[in-house]
Amino acid sequence: MKIIIQRCKDAQVTVNQKVVGKIGTGLMLLVGIGQGDTAADAVYLADKIAGLRIFEDAEGKMNDSVLDVGGAILSVSQFTLYGDCRKGRRPNFMGAAKPEEAEKLYDFFNSQLRAKGLEVETGIFGAMMDVSLTNWGPVTLILNSERS
Repeated sequence: MKIIIQRCKDAQVTVNQKVVGKIGTGLMLLVGIGQGDTAADAVYLADKIAGLRIFEDAEGKMNDSVLDVGGAILSVSQFTLYGDCRKGRRPNFMGAAKPEEAEKLYDFFNSQLRAKGLEVETGIFGAMMDVSLTNWGPVTLILNSERS
């Protein structure tokens, strides 16, 4: 799994001009599911994200997590994170999981975040989505489930 994390003041996702997910302070996640990704990967990344200390404490140091600040998550599926652009000019998406497998793991990942007490809003899996956010900092990180 590959996840782009953006600390945000607000974020929303729109499908067909209708807002389907919206948060205030929290984390905007672009979530890519690759071939061979497992439930263990989803559990690992949900735990990492819930505890990631990227919000400033009272002293201005990045010591607080999204849980500590009472923030929310906007999670948007993003198969294009597995786009391979090394050859030619058109990305190859062969590394992305098949949609039916990816959707199950994406839903499981979001359920793991919710189980930690986080409010999780989402887009619509497989839909054409418009995503907007106010990146706070800016703070943007990339996580993946490869732990070696």
